[in-house]
Amino acid sequence: MTEKPLVTVAMPVFNAGRYLRAAVLSIIRQSFTDWELLIIDDGSTDGAVDLLADITESRIIIVRDGENKGLAARLNEAVDRSRGKYFARMDQDDVSYPERFERQVNMLEQHPEIDLCAVCCVTINTNDELIGALPRALGHEEICARPWLGFYLPHPTWMGRTGWFRRHGYASPGPYFCEDQELILRTFQVSRFATLPETLFAYRIRDRINWLKLTRTRSTLLGEQLSHFWRDRQIGSMLCSLLAYCERIATDTLSAAMQYLGRPGIRFHEYSPINSDDQSRWCAVRKSVSEVSAPPPAL
Repeated sequence: MTEKPLVTVAMPVFNAGRYLRAAVLSIIRQSFTDWELLIIDDGSTDGAVDLLADITESRIIIVRDGENKGLAARLNEAVDRSRGKYFARMDQDDVSYPERFERQVNMLEQHPEIDLCAVCCVTINTNDELIGALPRALGHEEICARPWLGFYLPHPTWMGRTGWFRRHGYASPGPYFCEDQELILRTFQVSRFATLPETLFAYRIRDRINWLKLTRTRSTLLGEQLSHFWRDRQIGSMLCSLLAYCERIATDTLSAAMQYLGRPGIRFHEYSPINSDDQSRWCAVRKSVSEVSAPPPAL
């Protein structure tokens, strides 16, 4: 490939299993076509990447070195390899709606002051069934209004200026499962963010919660927040971070207890209801990415 694409899409992969194919097909079927997809295999052992061999698409580049370096390191590698003006994220088990890239490129082209653009998401379970919609914040001020609570800017939906990613980069080694929040926390005062109001992404939620992983992630994020606010001598924000952490841990504990008892419990994520438009739109997108592997050639 000699011509540079407008968008480079980064998809680090580690044991993606049966969800990888739909994620890749959702990129191939974008209405915007000027992209390259970097699939960076982070030492997978499940063979999922090999099952993409029948997809003959010159815009897909698969990078494999057999090592397991972690998400933050692989994202920085993708930024270094990027040839596009814009750098987009995509997770290995989610689904991008066909108009996602087109809408994000239009936003970034029309608003040069915006460094990073996300989209609104619905959530799906492991059986591709809709659960609800993630919380959303649209403008920069709304996104960054309460940094001690984190930032509603779903990581796998990001598209931003490649130069912004190269200037700031992901912390590596990345903080435990919160490399996105660390990057936004570090840059929100010198950057501009936005979220498109249209639902353009399906974010997959696992059926069973890994409570130890969730607790460690929350603790790591708290540490990043306290360090950041301490450097800026924002004592009030430090206290707010501690209160938010305690509230989340209490809710998680009650949820885990209810799950153990076989009762519905309190959800650790609060989802907005799904309307009929969300339902019909997801049905169409799900059908478009449900293609099975091509059959082997006849002998």
